[in-house]
Amino acid sequence: MKRIQYSKYGGPELMRVDDFELTAPGSGEVAVRVKFAAINPIDWKLRGGQMKIVTGRTFPRAMGMDFSGIVTAVGSGVTRLKTGDAVFGLTRFKESGALGQAVVTKEAFLAKKPDNISFEDAACLGTPGVTAWNGLIDKAKLQVGQHVFVNGCAGAVGEAAVQIARLFGATISGSCSARNVERARSLGVQTVYDYRTTDLSTITTRFDVVYDTAATMTVSAGLALLRQGGVFLDVNPGIGKFVRAIFDRRLKPVIGAPRPEILEKLAGFAREGTFRIPIGETVSLNAAVQLITELEGGRKLGGKGLVAME
Repeated sequence: MKRIQYSKYGGPELMRVDDFELTAPGSGEVAVRVKFAAINPIDWKLRGGQMKIVTGRTFPRAMGMDFSGIVTAVGSGVTRLKTGDAVFGLTRFKESGALGQAVVTKEAFLAKKPDNISFEDAACLGTPGVTAWNGLIDKAKLQVGQHVFVNGCAGAVGEAAVQIARLFGATISGSCSARNVERARSLGVQTVYDYRTTDLSTITTRFDVVYDTAATMTVSAGLALLRQGGVFLDVNPGIGKFVRAIFDRRLKPVIGAPRPEILEKLAGFAREGTFRIPIGETVSLNAAVQLITELEGGRKLGGKGLVAME
C-alpha cells in the first residue's frame, strides 16, 4: 500500500508517497480501501506540528482526514458496517491516513455512502460538514428564525455552515470574496459582504450566531457582532481562547468531533440534494504532494482538492 507521510514535523518538502503496511482493524475499527480523499487545511497544520501535543512524536506519520471507499475488513464489536459497504467519513485525528490507498479508522467516524452520491462528492463531506454541525447545532443550539453570520461563507466549512443553517430555518448573512458573492447567494446567504472592501466593525446588524469559518476574525470583532445572548464560534482555538471561553460563555471554540448521528444526517441531506461541497480539482496520489503544497501556499481552487487513489 502507498500513502503520503512525513518523517518529522515541518514544511511541505517533508511529504513523501511511501509504502506502508496496513494494520488489521481492532475493536470498533474498520479497514477501508480508499477511492477518493479530500484535502483540508488541518492536514498541513498537523504536519507542521501545530497539534503535536495530541499527535505525539512517533514517525513516520500519515496525512489526510476525509475520504470515501469500500470496507475491506471489520474488527470486533462493529455492528453498523460490513465488508463491501461503500462508506465515507473521517480518520482518527491522531493517526490520520486518508491520503493513501487504504486506512483503518473508527466505525463511529464512518457512514454508508448514499447510492445516488458519487464517491468523489462523498469524500468531501466529512470535515466541513462535521465542523459546521459541531458549531451550529452542538455549540450554538441553532433555532429556527435565528440570524447567522458566516465569515468565509464560500469556503468548504463556510458552505457547509450556510447549508446546515438554511436547513435548520435560519436567516443567513456572510462574507466572502467578490468573485464568490453570487455563489453564496445561490446557497441561501441573503446579505453578502465582500471581505476585501468591508470593515466588519461597520456592520450594524447584530446576530444570534457569528461563525468564523475562515479563522480570520479576532474574538473581539466576533463578539461585537452579537446581539444579547448570541454566540461566537471560533474554529481556530488555542489555550488562551479555551480559558477565555470559561469566563465568557459567548465564545465557543469549535474542534471537529465526528459522531455517527452527524454523519448519517449529512448522508441524508446529500441524498436529498440539499447538502454538497463543490470539487475544485482532482489529482492522482502521486500528484497530491504538489497540490497540497500549492494549497498550503495560498492557491484557491473554488472547491475541494480531491485525490483519486485509482
